[in-house]
Amino acid sequence: MELPPKGCYLSTFYSGQLEKIHKKLKENIHSCRLCPRYCGVNRKEISGVCMQSEKARLTNAVVHTGEEPPLIQGSGAGAVFFSGCAMKCCYCQNFAFSQKNNGKDYTSRELGEIFLDLQKKGCSNLDLITPASHLPSIVEALLYAIPKGLTIPVVYNTSSYETVEIIQLLEGIVDVYLADIRYTDNEMGSRYSGVKDYWTSAQRAIREMYRQKGARGLIIRHLVLPNGISGTQEAMAFISEELSPSVYVSLMSQYFPVYRAKECDDINRKITENEYFQAVDFMEGYGLFNGWNQEFA
Repeated sequence: MELPPKGCYLSTFYSGQLEKIHKKLKENIHSCRLCPRYCGVNRKEISGVCMQSEKARLTNAVVHTGEEPPLIQGSGAGAVFFSGCAMKCCYCQNFAFSQKNNGKDYTSRELGEIFLDLQKKGCSNLDLITPASHLPSIVEALLYAIPKGLTIPVVYNTSSYETVEIIQLLEGIVDVYLADIRYTDNEMGSRYSGVKDYWTSAQRAIREMYRQKGARGLIIRHLVLPNGISGTQEAMAFISEELSPSVYVSLMSQYFPVYRAKECDDINRKITENEYFQAVDFMEGYGLFNGWNQEFA
């Protein structure tokens, strides 16, 4: 996989379509339907489950070299860590800002300057991490930054708990979707992440991502959880049979029980070597040879 040299949002901007997309996204400030919770709150007055107001909130923006190899060309990925999340994963490694909403609010112009600064630092892309709640501000920031010279492609780094309608709006903006498959069972999503429809929503969203970008613009991450909770076999079957064996898969062994995970008997330990290599066998058994396996430690 190779990142394009320039973001597809440039043609969307010059056609006038980016401004139209922004207007549609901005409607969610008054009645938010940016994620499958469809909470409908007026974010000028009250925050929803994701805890966000009308401004973008983020904890950091850094040159990041810990992403998958195609994403860390140049000096690295330009990682923008947005605060808040529609999911409430009890084991979230980023709980300080995803669950506790630590961070600082920025205007769209300030966010655009952050994007430009990451480009100046040699980043090969904008790696937007958990961006859904912030999309009105993100697109407005692009509208500000493009005339000032922003060109690097956009990576949409997501849990995949997304609506098809919002992913459709992102066509012509996102160059690569970096999408998780957390679980393949809605019950697991409810138990460990507080959402009743994770797998139902994620399948629909990922199918739309694949429709837009094909295998060249989609990386699916799968974090192996203890006791088969993440449904690895079913995840690999979905990728191979419903998308394509050519899709890039990043199989991760790094699970560690943090935040509230130690309160849950099923996930209060690291995975075993056998659990991880069984996941590798599932991946290879479904013909998924594009991608990366972490070394088991």
